[in-house]
Amino acid sequence: MIKKMRGFTLIELLIVVAIIGILAALLIPNALEAIQKAKQKSAMKAIMTVSTAAVDYITDHGDFSLAAQTGPLTLGSPFMLAIGGFYIKIVPINDPWNLPYKAFTGLAVASLVTSATGVNAPALDDFAMGSWGRDKLAGPFPASVYTPAAPEAGMYTVSKMSDFNNDLAAWNGSWICAPRTNVGT
Repeated sequence: MIKKMRGFTLIELLIVVAIIGILAALLIPNALEAIQKAKQKSAMKAIMTVSTAAVDYITDHGDFSLAAQTGPLTLGSPFMLAIGGFYIKIVPINDPWNLPYKAFTGLAVASLVTSATGVNAPALDDFAMGSWGRDKLAGPFPASVYTPAAPEAGMYTVSKMSDFNNDLAAWNGSWICAPRTNVGT
């Protein structure tokens, strides 16, 4: 006897394709958000690692007069040479979005933190470091919104993909522009 081979019907194939499409529509946005969140956390970790090395440098040397830095980190810059090797094994140059981290030392900190004037004006032992985030542009939530009178002004909530475009910035090892932590969740 010859057995009849039976394949899938068109309706069965359409149902399988529809189910796969629905699952993809639900999972892909969450996967993309998880990737951006991981990049953001990686950038935050690198900024704090360099900040710790900068604090150690200040402890030993008193100020950044021999390690001036204004703007993007580059190989061979005085700041990189000063903290690299001894205070931190490898200094990260590029953030996870492949743009150089911004670093400022001494009075140049005002270039990143434009509201740092008056009583809390930058001093020779100040340093700041930041990343422009996913869009590789300053803002839309920049470090310049920070004010000493309202330190929480620089914190933002990540609730949608465009929030990963916001800047990340630390001044003297403290966050002045970063995502809020979800306490109690």
